[in-house]
Amino acid sequence: MSDPKIVYDRRDIEDNTVMAILAYIWLLFLVPLLAAKDSPFARYHALQGVSLFIAWVGVNVVGALLPHNLSGLHWIASLGLLVLMVIGIMNAYKGMAKPLPLIGKFLLPKN
Repeated sequence: MSDPKIVYDRRDIEDNTVMAILAYIWLLFLVPLLAAKDSPFARYHALQGVSLFIAWVGVNVVGALLPHNLSGLHWIASLGLLVLMVIGIMNAYKGMAKPLPLIGKFLLPKN
């Protein structure tokens, strides 16, 4: 089963690509939520950014609780989240609205 692709207005994508990219950089998901709240494209990527941020917090909490000899798992998970961030940024840059692998289906806009 392939990931669902949502199509947005081309003008919306062109006007809000930067906002969509910002959504994947740590707490900057708040920028498109507040500054581009009328843009469905920016909102979609902001919600994906929220999912990524929640996953990042979870990985760091679990990583802090792991014993020192298992800290490598924390680094692997952090690297995985970095890869997801790059995937999200590339999707936003290309004007695509695809959920992030593994975590992207938890927060999707209601159409």
